Amino acid sequence: MSWLHRLRRALFPSAVVVSFATAEEELVRDMLAEVRTLIPDRRHFLVRTNPGQPVPGIETITLPDRDIYLHLRRKFAGMRIGMAPVLFTSDPRHKPLRAAACALAPGKILAYNARLERHHLQGRCPIASLLFFLGTPLDRIWLRPRWWPGGEKSTVQDTVRILDGRPLSLLRGRVAVLSPYFPYPLSHGGAVRIFHLLREASLSHDIFLFAFTERESEQDFAPLIEFCAKLILVEKPRYRQPRWASFHPPEVCEYRSPAMARALREVRAKFDIPALQTEYTQLASYGGDVLVEHDITFDLYRQIHCRQPGLSTWWNHWRWRQFERRALRRAAVAVVMSDKDAALSGHGRALVIANGVDLEKFQPSPEPPTQRVLFIGSFRHFPNVQAFQFLIDEVWPLVRGACPRAELTVVAGPDPLPHWQSHTGNRHIRAVTGMRLLEYIADVHPLYQHTNLVVAPTLVSAGTNIKVLEAMSMARAVVSTPSGCDGLGLKHKESVWIAEGPHAFATCLVQLLEDAALRNKTGAAARLHAEKHFSWRRLGAAQSRLWEELSPSPLRIRPMGTPDLDSVARIQEASAQTPAWPPLDYLSHRSTVAEHDNRICGFLVVRQTTPGEWEILNLAVAPSWRRQGVASRLLQEVLEQVRGEMFLEVRQSNHAARELYRRYRFEETGERPGYYQGPPESAIVMKRRS
Repeated sequence: MSWLHRLRRALFPSAVVVSFATAEEELVRDMLAEVRTLIPDRRHFLVRTNPGQPVPGIETITLPDRDIYLHLRRKFAGMRIGMAPVLFTSDPRHKPLRAAACALAPGKILAYNARLERHHLQGRCPIASLLFFLGTPLDRIWLRPRWWPGGEKSTVQDTVRILDGRPLSLLRGRVAVLSPYFPYPLSHGGAVRIFHLLREASLSHDIFLFAFTERESEQDFAPLIEFCAKLILVEKPRYRQPRWASFHPPEVCEYRSPAMARALREVRAKFDIPALQTEYTQLASYGGDVLVEHDITFDLYRQIHCRQPGLSTWWNHWRWRQFERRALRRAAVAVVMSDKDAALSGHGRALVIANGVDLEKFQPSPEPPTQRVLFIGSFRHFPNVQAFQFLIDEVWPLVRGACPRAELTVVAGPDPLPHWQSHTGNRHIRAVTGMRLLEYIADVHPLYQHTNLVVAPTLVSAGTNIKVLEAMSMARAVVSTPSGCDGLGLKHKESVWIAEGPHAFATCLVQLLEDAALRNKTGAAARLHAEKHFSWRRLGAAQSRLWEELSPSPLRIRPMGTPDLDSVARIQEASAQTPAWPPLDYLSHRSTVAEHDNRICGFLVVRQTTPGEWEILNLAVAPSWRRQGVASRLLQEVLEQVRGEMFLEVRQSNHAARELYRRYRFEETGERPGYYQGPPESAIVMKRRS
């Protein structure tokens, strides 16, 4: 070592690295591991105010809680601090140590957030340093408004992809539906709703689905190709502007796409589509005759502002209120999820088409002899993240204390970790004793079968909760906060248990976990309520009626009259697989015809056998109009009007008809050998419960 180097070492001692334990132990250790990798050839210190495990290769200094800065000055007198890594999280217990670190080594602070992203706090980049200090994610601290020089720009794709679905029909009306995402797979409540309502309403209308895409696979498109006329797909823009920097809510700005606007204009003009239904308020800038308010968004942000008052929450609430009220004024019809949302919307024509549930799929089953609790909520929707935190931080420890055997299953949806990090700023999803965390589950039905109790612990919410409806359909008791079951018409301690606050919520959970009879009673009442109000079949019919006003189907369903009998006879003669009754006899029963341009396309006849029981005598469609939805329209119309059980006989070889009836929940209950003549054939007896 030369004399010059020795003199430099004497005059300017080697800089040391002083890290500060200002977060939970796991995060501190992860930070230290990275710091030692970044700066391996320096002397490392760790300063903490609480005792902790020693870290090999690092000198630990434990300071008292008072006069932290003075103690730091004494400990590091004569040392040159080259870098001071500090964790900046929302934990308020470490604020004094963070403040002391900033005072000890200004300009040397290497700030880490809970995701272990790092940024050097420097005076030459004050805005970025301030934003990171306030908790802005690293990939967003350099974002600047469009009018600001420099900075990253948003990326908008110009490609439009069009996939052909089922053939267009002259007998169906046409409607365009605009969605902020492709509604498959059914990984969250919004996708479940859109998928089922489109499938039900496709019986009367040809649907052109316009949707933004992200990471969907080719297999995801297949289920909707079966019942949509066309899928028009545009990749979602990559929005790179600060969330505070626009008068419109950032969720609205995220979906600004010239390609989508152009596709809407061109496809609607080419195929003469008179009506547009826009799903979600953030797409209201594209216009539309129907605006579907999946929730009253400004009310959601009002709740957040009330719970967390501040400039940012006020700004979000104010922007949403201004934008949403203008959007509602422009729409001819506002579709809402509940009567409460209808009142909040203030719209002159707010039509309630509630969320629903697949009553055929989610059938009640016996409970297992366990104490299992289920929470389903995709983390892409931030109220579910808040609900999860409330459940595991405040409620679950109380439940486990009273019921040590209790088990919790959480379904967090696809890719929950990035959403968790974005909403909470924490690197890891917290694990607790007795909890199993799952991501996206394609079929949640088995989870309901194997659970005893379902929870909906949302603290802020709007709209209605589809997962609560699924639990009700499975006859599983639900414990919910008031917002978790709002708008469903449930009654406390009858069809649901409602609680506010961690102690009340935990008390309800424990009481129901320990009382199987009480759970079963609550679940049975919930199932009856779901059957009465939330069938997708009934809700889809309401959607079809709305579209019929805006885009009338050329096919008219009306009662059969004497002038129709000649046409009915010709259709019957051309339908070899249907029974041959004298057409004049049909007039004494409930008979309807399907008419297009003054021509009879098909007919349906039902008769009442006993009070509360009906029989389909005949259903036939003219050969030139088959496979265009005529039979479905006739059947749908009568099932909406007739209440009670219904049965029919169908030729064993008529597989198309049997499949049609199965779609409408007819079940095969028996066989009648030799029932039909010309040619002789057995009849399959099918029955549909009320």
